[in-house]
This record gives sequence, structure tokens and C-alpha cells, in this order.
Amino acid sequence: MKIKVFEFSPIQENTYVLYDDSNSCIIIDPGCYFDYEKEALVQFIDESSLKPMMLINTHCHLDHVFGNKFIAEKYNLIPQIHKNEQSLLDMAPASGLMYNLPFDNYQGELIYLEDGQKISFGSDILEVILAPGHSPGSLCFYNEKYGFLIGGDVLFQNSIGRTDLPGGDYETLIRSIKERILVLPDQTIVYSGHGPSTTVGRERMNNPFLQ
Repeated sequence: MKIKVFEFSPIQENTYVLYDDSNSCIIIDPGCYFDYEKEALVQFIDESSLKPMMLINTHCHLDHVFGNKFIAEKYNLIPQIHKNEQSLLDMAPASGLMYNLPFDNYQGELIYLEDGQKISFGSDILEVILAPGHSPGSLCFYNEKYGFLIGGDVLFQNSIGRTDLPGGDYETLIRSIKERILVLPDQTIVYSGHGPSTTVGRERMNNPFLQ
């Protein structure tokens, strides 16, 4: 499995495209805001001869769903989220106005993912891990075979997700990280929603919020 990362929008959000030898791909957290960002994402998919099979969101803060409507319509996909993120998705346009980042939000059918669910992707599996605290229904996606976690805004290099936004809770987030993420092998690569990747072991040893 290969992972392509894009940094999109003024909020510098990481959008991920997972793909394999079958040329199937999963788009995670399409944060493309500007037209040129949407074009860059489509160009990569086209030039790599990829077929988008799923659109999934780690959570539904505005910077992670800017491109949901565009991707859903472009590739005829239904966004997949945790049910506890529905209210955040609904209020995302209002949040956009607060940040002077108006956008056309996705409105339509949704598929709800559950903790422990296995997402089949080619010959591989992504395990859904519910890790609330940054938001009520934050999800991480773990691949044991290749040793990586798409972590959204739960855990960052030397930091953690903010908890001062609606639905956030500091104690819940710390518990989620310790009970759901730090139990993974130390070498597990964590691809975060912002900034560089890290590893479970590095954050266990060095993250000041987890000591």
C-alpha cells in the first residue's frame, strides 16, 4: 500500500490518498479548499490511473471536510463518518464563515463507521478505532500489515489535538490516546491531520502531554 499526502487550505490540513497495486484508492479527509488544490488532487488520481473507492473522514471539523462535496460528486462516493460527527458536519459552514473560509458543504447520504469495523481495501484491511476527545466521534484508521495509523487530529508530533472546540474534552482525548493508540506497536507510523508524521514509540517517550 502507498500513501500520498497533500497539504491543503490556509489551515494546512493533511489529505491522504491510500492506494495499492490494484489501483483502487481511498481518499481520507479531503481538505482541498481552493480550485487549484482540487485540481492537484484530481491530477494525481488521474495520472496514477487510480479509481477512488471510498471517501472517509477522521472527523468533521471544517478543514477536514472542505472537499467532501467536490470529491463525493466527482467520484460518486458517499462520505463515511462516525455518527457522533454528524452535528459537526452540519455546523461546518457556520464555522467556515467564522474563519472567513466560506465553502459549499456536502449534504446528502452518509455511511456511518463503527469502532472495530474492518474496512476492506484490495487485499488489505483498515481497522476503525474510535478515539474521541478532539471531537465526539474522531476516528483513526489502522493497518497492521504495513504498520501505520491515519490518526486525524488525535495525536501529533510532540502534541495532541486541541480540545477547546465544540465537542472536545481534554481528559477524554488523553484517555483515547493512551488506551487506543499507545497500545499499538512502537514502530507504528502515525500520519496526523496536520504537520509531519511520527511514531507511537516516539510519542510515548517524548510527547509532553503523555508523560
